[in-house]
Amino acid sequence: MSDSNTQTFLSGFIAIVGPPNAGKSKLLNRILGSKVSIVSPKPQTTRNRLMGIYHGDGYQMAFMDTPGIHRTKTLLHKSMVSSAIDSMSEVDIIMVVIDIFRPDDAEITMILSALKKSDKRPAVLIVNKIDAAKKEKILETLDHFSKINLFDSIIPVSALRGDGIETVIKELRKRLKPGPEFFPREMITDQPETFLISEIIREKIYLNTKNELPYSAAVTVDYMQEDPYKDLMRISASIHVESQSQKGIIIGQGGAKIKEIGTEARLELEKMFGAKVFLDLHARVEKNWSRDTRALRRLGY
Repeated sequence: MSDSNTQTFLSGFIAIVGPPNAGKSKLLNRILGSKVSIVSPKPQTTRNRLMGIYHGDGYQMAFMDTPGIHRTKTLLHKSMVSSAIDSMSEVDIIMVVIDIFRPDDAEITMILSALKKSDKRPAVLIVNKIDAAKKEKILETLDHFSKINLFDSIIPVSALRGDGIETVIKELRKRLKPGPEFFPREMITDQPETFLISEIIREKIYLNTKNELPYSAAVTVDYMQEDPYKDLMRISASIHVESQSQKGIIIGQGGAKIKEIGTEARLELEKMFGAKVFLDLHARVEKNWSRDTRALRRLGY
């Protein structure tokens, strides 16, 4: 890239932070027009910082989708919250996402406190889920946060329907600075395929076990092998749980539950790879992994 192009091209890193279940991942997927972050109605679904890259005409935005910021005592969740808060000091722009029906959450106080320490980086507030709110509630929430004087812009959106997304992109673009094109245009995430595979499987676990299984399931990909002659991708993955009873929940009666999880994951993976997928899942007990520092590192946290 020539020096002149470097001067005119705009780029920046943007942290997406907010309380659990505010819709951060769904918002990122909507902005990108592609699914790079898993979505679940359960809080604390996102565990790792994941980057999604938006390519515009003459500019590039690298979004960091972070775990929900919340008060916690568990080692796993402390690691998640620390990762999210640290991201606020590592980016060019901070995008705070909140649920319009939870403007007074204790977690928001934590986020505002962290924002005050972020060296006055540009900050944009996204008020999500307006599709389910009355006009009076929307105006009340916007007025409340405008008086705090911490945000350069406040934007009401519906990540579910896509309302306000173009405005979000325009407001963020205004705050980009001249810089390089960090990522090639065909790249929409920084995560390897094995990570995306494990996340898709984990999403299906959450959706199919409902309230039966606490957040004690992790997924690792044991191997993946492509057979181009048969247009087939072979994948083997392990579902790690903390007890035999949780393993029983994952497997289900006669293996029905793990088969259901595998079928839903396989169908989504086939869309992702554009090929047939053979998915082999195994449930394994790794006692108290979410409280073990070494186990957390081994499982990618």
